[in-house]
Parts: sequence; C-alpha cells; structure tokens
Amino acid sequence: MERKEFLAKFGITMAAVCAGCSLYSCGSDPKNDPSPNNSGGGTTNPPSGSGLITANLDTELRNVGDFKTGGGVILVRLAAGSTAAAFTAVQIACTHQGTSINYNATQTRFVCPNHGSQFSTTGAVLLGPATTALKAYNVAIAGNTLTVSA
Repeated sequence: MERKEFLAKFGITMAAVCAGCSLYSCGSDPKNDPSPNNSGGGTTNPPSGSGLITANLDTELRNVGDFKTGGGVILVRLAAGSTAAAFTAVQIACTHQGTSINYNATQTRFVCPNHGSQFSTTGAVLLGPATTALKAYNVAIAGNTLTVSA
C-alpha cells in the first residue's frame, strides 16, 4: 500500500469514527432526555449526607469568581466575606443531557459547553435547551471550613 492510499483510507476511517462519536455525544440516550421529573440529566445526584464537598477558605476560593468542583457539585464564591451567602453550590450536571457545566464569572452564570444552556447562580434556567433548574445545595461555614451538603 502506498502512502497516498494509506492516508486516504486512514482519513476516511477517522472521519467515520469521529462522526460516530459526535452522534453518540449528542444522541438521544433515554436516560439523558430532559423531563420535568429529571433533576440530574441522567447523571446520578450526589448522595445525601454530611459533606458533598468542602473547602478550606484560608487557601481555596479566596477571590470572587473562584470555583471548585467535586462530589457532583460546583461551588463558587460570589462575593467577598466568609458567610454562606457569599457562595453558591449547584449540581454540576446540566439538566439537559448531563454535561458538566462551567461558571462564567464575567456573566455571573453557569453555562453548559455542550448546547449552551445557561443557569443563574441559584440554578434557575436562564436559557435553554435545558428546561429544569439545577439542584441547589446548602453551604455552611464553621471557622475556615466551608461544607456543602444536600
């Protein structure tokens, strides 16, 4: 097989593989379809319990806009100060298809990179295709330790 023929066949194969990946990631897997009763977009919500995620406020989340993820949660500092009201914590899985959301500090909103859904800092849907709000979690602070719980 000559180089030109190999590259042509390799390119066609890779295009087919990439197309399959794209179709799967945006496909309609029933567990990822939005519904009024679906709070997790197919992603398992973190279990109830003591701490889904913690942060040491002496070393983490020191600036407005800083965020941390873990335990299925995205935790964001919204304002200065060490009060619970200065933070928000919501599920990280977009309610549309379960993609991990990001925090846009400039717009002060959560954004899904997959299809563009946008959510307020309380988890309310601002822009679809998502139709269900993100689950919001409780934030508590004791000393320099912030704990997020269900």
